[in-house]
Amino acid sequence: RDHVTLIVNVASKCTLTQEHYTKLSALYHKYSESKGLRIMAFPTNDFAKQEPWAEPQIKEFVKKQFNVTFDMFSKISVNGDNAHPLWKYLKERQPGFLFNAIKWNFTKFLVDKNGQPVKRYGPTDSFETIEADLLKYFEMTE
Repeated sequence: RDHVTLIVNVASKCTLTQEHYTKLSALYHKYSESKGLRIMAFPTNDFAKQEPWAEPQIKEFVKKQFNVTFDMFSKISVNGDNAHPLWKYLKERQPGFLFNAIKWNFTKFLVDKNGQPVKRYGPTDSFETIEADLLKYFEMTE
């Protein structure tokens, strides 16, 4: 609450890893202090086993490679019976196209200052769109 937040599922061995961590870090460094942006990253091995590492290795990798300073959480499942409750909630509140399951790494949810999921972005949605939406939600009051 009280912060605009991006919640994202991540993986270290995905073809999207470099672009997404680089752009997420840039957004975080640009808006974390000035606008209070929070980014919550949840590693998952759900897609093609692209997150084989344990949490310490993941955190070391993203810090060293991409200067990640936003919050990195424990590895979780985002789909199926073992999906983390937060991800079940996000999918329920912001369903995907055709079905609710997370389809791939780097799916993102925008959560407003009231803690409500308001947007869902697929891994191929542009960061320009995400940034424009962030700017709108930064300006909204509670």
